[in-house]
Amino acid sequence: HSVDGNPDLCVTGPCKKEEKKKNLAVPIIAAVVSSVVVLSVLALLWSYRRKQVPKQVARTHLKGSGRSLKLDNRHFTYNEVLNITNNFQTIIGKGGFGTVYHGLLSDGTQVAVKMLSPSSTQGSDEFLTEVQLLMRVHHRNLVSFTAYCNEGTNIGIIYEYMARGNLAEYLSDKRKDTLTWKARLQIAVDAAQGLEYLHHGCKPPIIHRDVKTTNILLNEKMQAKIADFGLSKCFQVENQSQSHLLTTVVGTLGYLDPEYYNCNRLTERSDVFSFGVVLLEIITGRPALIKSEGNAHIIQWVSAFLERGDIRGIVDPRLQGYFNINSGWKAVETAMACVPLNSNQRPTMSHVLMELKECLEIELAYEQSLETQGVLKESRNTFEMSPLGSEIDTMPLAR
Repeated sequence: HSVDGNPDLCVTGPCKKEEKKKNLAVPIIAAVVSSVVVLSVLALLWSYRRKQVPKQVARTHLKGSGRSLKLDNRHFTYNEVLNITNNFQTIIGKGGFGTVYHGLLSDGTQVAVKMLSPSSTQGSDEFLTEVQLLMRVHHRNLVSFTAYCNEGTNIGIIYEYMARGNLAEYLSDKRKDTLTWKARLQIAVDAAQGLEYLHHGCKPPIIHRDVKTTNILLNEKMQAKIADFGLSKCFQVENQSQSHLLTTVVGTLGYLDPEYYNCNRLTERSDVFSFGVVLLEIITGRPALIKSEGNAHIIQWVSAFLERGDIRGIVDPRLQGYFNINSGWKAVETAMACVPLNSNQRPTMSHVLMELKECLEIELAYEQSLETQGVLKESRNTFEMSPLGSEIDTMPLAR
């Protein structure tokens, strides 16, 4: 630090040697004393600010990469987090970021508490990004933000609790029951609505960058919501002619847009590709990378059946044929339209959403016609028993 107004240590004008020797010490001592005083005051001020400011900053700002974020009164102390999670008693999820715990607010509201571990692959910047976006977005198909914790190494996000877990769990072949075709289409529509809002309902648009089945969560009523915005990016362009962002590639293998991976060119249609993969998983009940087929990508696997025109070979066999064939074909065609290598050939999420709504309408009309004929009622009693509650459209697998 420099001190303004410090007097020159050299005095202009002629001087005698005797006077110089006698008076030289005076300005030096004065300068030293004044410097010590100023430095002492600065040290005290720094010490005071160090004690006082962080408390205020912790309650109103999160800082990272030169950015700050005002968070009103949505800050939870670490002690409050310990209290609402009952000392982190119940784990509901784990990932590269750390661990997610079940929490209960004083008013009885259930929440999920995501705490970052010190070795987290999601650093402070990603954490800040997620909090910023969760505060900014408001849609029934996006998980809602409740609060945050930021005390030293104790960093966490408190958000809406999704009682039914993630979509990947419901598509797993380890489950004893499986989602009906209607339920699958409704989940696809829900997720598409969330993405469509990010792309077309936000200004600037938001690109999620990590759309996958584990990031689609389900609430008590099996309503699907997009989660995990740690890798999301705002599509902030300098001019209207700019069609993409050049950025470091992030995401999950199997869901990554090849064009984005190879060229670092990020657009909203990178999310469309990932969603297409998710939709194929919903249709087939198979993962993005199929281990039993030598880690073949699900796009290649479906393409082989399409060449033979075999829709029943594509749709999850656990459905045992209980779906409308036209709805099935339309869903597969919609999914495959999302995954061309050239992003310009992919539809927007608005178009994808429209197509999926039509798929659902076809299935609903089909089920209505079967009900009228008295056919579906029998199949429901036999195949659509719901061990998890009446709201959940699942069916037990044949033994």
